[in-house]
Amino acid sequence: MQDSYGREICYLRISVTDRCNLRCRYCMPEEGVPFLPHEEILRYEEIAEIVKVATTLGFTKIRLTGGEPLVRKGLVHLVEMLACIDGVKTLAMTTNGTLLAENAQTLADAGLQSVNVSLDTLDPDRYAFITRRGDIRQVQEGIRAARDAGLSIKLNTVVQKDTTPQELAALRAYADSMGAALQTIAQYSLADRKADFSGCDRPPPCSSCNRLRLLANGVLRSCLHSDVDTKMDFGDIAGSLRKAIEAKPFHGDVSSTVSVGQIGG
Repeated sequence: MQDSYGREICYLRISVTDRCNLRCRYCMPEEGVPFLPHEEILRYEEIAEIVKVATTLGFTKIRLTGGEPLVRKGLVHLVEMLACIDGVKTLAMTTNGTLLAENAQTLADAGLQSVNVSLDTLDPDRYAFITRRGDIRQVQEGIRAARDAGLSIKLNTVVQKDTTPQELAALRAYADSMGAALQTIAQYSLADRKADFSGCDRPPPCSSCNRLRLLANGVLRSCLHSDVDTKMDFGDIAGSLRKAIEAKPFHGDVSSTVSVGQIGG
């Protein structure tokens, strides 16, 4: 389905939870994070119903995000449900990797095809500093498990002000050694005015944006850098999706109501 500017919207990013087991400095504050009440979080059956309808409108790529999606119990059951839906050609997940080692094979068996793993450095101390509580060994074990499970792997690296060319080169070499791709992401704040970044792979230019985002509470967000929301109406799922696509701006401005951690990047 095309939006008002002729862009083909075929990619639905689904935040299954706003919770995370890390507190990355560019994503979430260390303490005092307001989380959604449990009763406001979409049930897996509701998510599957939305995806079924979305595929009839031309959505073919589904990505599960968070927060950290693997902190939500039973995620494999959602993967199983989505993998069985006709029209879903790509089923992917973005994760910080800390819980991936014990879940990679089960997720692959359930139908997950690829994972994007957040990894900003190979230095254990710097990793612990950036994430405030992470152990890089868990992430590297998760990457190995994903490789062994046959999942396609991409490493997401946020390029920060103090990221060095040497650090990026080391990450690229590590990605190559694991049969993974490296994707660089410009560091930005949703509260700042949207800019088109050069020198990084992501975010993509607005002219090629092809996605909608479904937040964990059932709100559709047409643009990462926008406060325009569409609340999912389960009496008219297709109408809700169409409304969100029609509301999609050509170029976002700022987002003041949610954080990157809540919206899944």
